[in-house]
Amino acid sequence: MSEERVLFHSGRILVGGNAEFSPSASAMCIEGDHIIWVGVDAEAPVVDRRVDLQGLLVTPGFVDAHVHATSTGLMMTGLDLTGVSTGAELLANLSQAASVQTEGVILGHGWDDTNWSRSMLPTRAEIDAAASGRAVYLSRIDVHSALVSTALVDLAPVARDCEGYDTDGPLSRQAHHHVRDAALGSVSSQQRRAAQRAFLERAATLGIVAVHEMAGPTISSEKDLCDLVAMTSDGSTPIVTAYWGELAREGGVHKARELGAIGAAGDLFVDGSLGSRTACLHAAYSDQSQTRGAAYLTSQEICDHVVACTQNGLQAGFHVIGDAACSLVTEGFRSAAQQLDKEQIRAARHRIEHAEMLSDEDIRTLSDLRIAASMQPMFDALWGGVEGMYVQRLGDDRARPMNRLASLKASGVRVMLGSDAPVTPLGPWGAIRAAMHHHTADESVDVASAFRAHTQAAWQGAGVDDAGVLTLGHKAHLTFWDAQSFDDLVHLPAPITVGTMISGRMIHDRGVLT
Repeated sequence: MSEERVLFHSGRILVGGNAEFSPSASAMCIEGDHIIWVGVDAEAPVVDRRVDLQGLLVTPGFVDAHVHATSTGLMMTGLDLTGVSTGAELLANLSQAASVQTEGVILGHGWDDTNWSRSMLPTRAEIDAAASGRAVYLSRIDVHSALVSTALVDLAPVARDCEGYDTDGPLSRQAHHHVRDAALGSVSSQQRRAAQRAFLERAATLGIVAVHEMAGPTISSEKDLCDLVAMTSDGSTPIVTAYWGELAREGGVHKARELGAIGAAGDLFVDGSLGSRTACLHAAYSDQSQTRGAAYLTSQEICDHVVACTQNGLQAGFHVIGDAACSLVTEGFRSAAQQLDKEQIRAARHRIEHAEMLSDEDIRTLSDLRIAASMQPMFDALWGGVEGMYVQRLGDDRARPMNRLASLKASGVRVMLGSDAPVTPLGPWGAIRAAMHHHTADESVDVASAFRAHTQAAWQGAGVDDAGVLTLGHKAHLTFWDAQSFDDLVHLPAPITVGTMISGRMIHDRGVLT
């Protein structure tokens, strides 16, 4: 039995891989889950059904190359602290949440004291009082440290004897890992499913057709990933490409295969974050001279993991932020390429996440070994500039050459864009604008490059070569916009998504296309 042929006509179709419109493209025919024809209305093939686009703009759907679905959904359905600007405001929000949520650990996320009008953090006693003695976990925007209550520490008492424990301030490093495990372990299956559903529905409304979920034993759980993948199995939500961040020597390769992940990769931590001063640096932090951050892996451990993943047909990948961590990662990849045939490394489509402080040598290694860089332009938008967090932590000389989008592009490195939600909000157009208007002008990229990095390149980074471009034979993963031109989408504050389609099936529709 043949599949239905559907013609979308009288619209504006973004054909090919460029951020420009061919004036002759006004219609597109889809059969099953593939595009089988693109052209003008008058030359359209015979079809089973016709849909009048009424001038709508059609583009490839977005791929967010780095997300944490459940954590993002928990923030969407829980205590969102991204807007607070003082410790007092944080405490007021916490007190309100505690009056509404009467059971379980109070989970919040998003505070960023580097942007506060008064940067004094609440004390633990103040947190205890605001929450009426309840267990509280409030993660910093980078999710590498957290403010907690005494009751939560009591649930993970081992944290008191770990590196990163503070009797009154935020917890980081191993201490943070223990209290985070206790907090996330309190989330019920019902809460988790509600959070995941909220995340997926929000992604679809933004024109996102696929996400790369960065799961792992220290940041989520096997159950969390399995539930998320199961929720997407009927094709009614954005596609989830799963990554599992666990070392091969700890069973990561086996576990990734068991979970259906395409890589033992993603948030496999080489270091932490700049905001929490746990990113690993060659020289000390400018605002805390006694620390250079933390390195969680050695270059040999990185090499061994890359070799194991390559030999087992999986992608390897690492969370890496600081300049010393970037050096460790690229050294590990170079060692793996010496141990194996270089072409094996190149064919595996390995990747690194964030990579905020790459050197020229690091970029040459990525280019030579065809390692993709999963980048988040909103990091620069939030923390770049002369008064931003980067300058506070690193000083101007180190802060300026960061998030090197243009340098990576010029070297031929595949760049994929994402949000790292909940660290920055879901929002592909915001990421594209941030990439175009980098605080360091020399690292800005043009709109076509940014758009491709958030569509086709992100598909390719996950091993999919027949998606991300509206052309014959590609998958029908696309988005319909209420806009007259591509330029409108770039400059409108909030472009309106009329519909989102995955494999020829509408997963979000405002009613215009039905």
